[in-house]
Amino acid sequence: MKTQIIVIFILMNCFSNSAQKSQLFLLAGQSNAVGQGDSLNSPVCKTNTAFEFDAQNNKFIPLKDPAGKSWKQFQEAGTGSVAPAFAKRMYELFMQKIYMVTAARGGASCHWKAEMANYGTWDTSGKLFAQAVEKTKMAETKSGIRLSGVLWIQGERDANAILAGQLTATEYQKALEGLIKRFRNEFGEDLPFFIVQTAYQQDKAPGGCRAVRDVQTIIAEKMNGVYIAYGETNEFGQRKWFKDKVHYNQEGLNDIGTKAAEFIYKHYNKEDNE
Repeated sequence: MKTQIIVIFILMNCFSNSAQKSQLFLLAGQSNAVGQGDSLNSPVCKTNTAFEFDAQNNKFIPLKDPAGKSWKQFQEAGTGSVAPAFAKRMYELFMQKIYMVTAARGGASCHWKAEMANYGTWDTSGKLFAQAVEKTKMAETKSGIRLSGVLWIQGERDANAILAGQLTATEYQKALEGLIKRFRNEFGEDLPFFIVQTAYQQDKAPGGCRAVRDVQTIIAEKMNGVYIAYGETNEFGQRKWFKDKVHYNQEGLNDIGTKAAEFIYKHYNKEDNE
């Protein structure tokens, strides 16, 4: 009888520890990572399942759109984003609380040659990377959770620079690879990096965006732990999922969030089965 009680206690303790496991994700990039959708059509996460980090007040708050409270150079969604759909589906699949850090700015470039006016760059000459690291480390300290991965939505600015002849695809590739390595220097060499491929801007020739998409594919094939978590943005024009010429509407953002979460879930299940 005593042995049975001990066994039951151990099992209950294991289940309790498992239930307390949580994940912390960084959503970063430019305007489609900020989100220019419609909060009225954004999913609602169940109470006490999804949170975002409010760096201004150094605390986590319930995640809902408009997500991404303004802090330093980073912006709030105007008004819907990918974050609620992503967190909602992640919770449904993993049954773990999801904590989000948002670090995105409209018009931001990956390579300094593509930087436009005061929109900022993720390259070493800009401030965005350092600010993202600062905000994420604050969130890690507050939550006690190590960063689980980066969801990266960026590329339009560099695509336009490639189209204009200011930047080459090779230079963009080096900049994105360098960014991933810098994130890993800060958060661990095994940090997963999940890319949402750039769509084709509706008012531009496709060459620039095609070059960016090709580079994103090459990097995912070349670098361990880098993945194309969502590649269907090339169909957004036909699906009428653009809010304007460059920004995704809420239907598109919801699809990205949901399917990126499903990709991550399948990825981790595959790893567990290998």
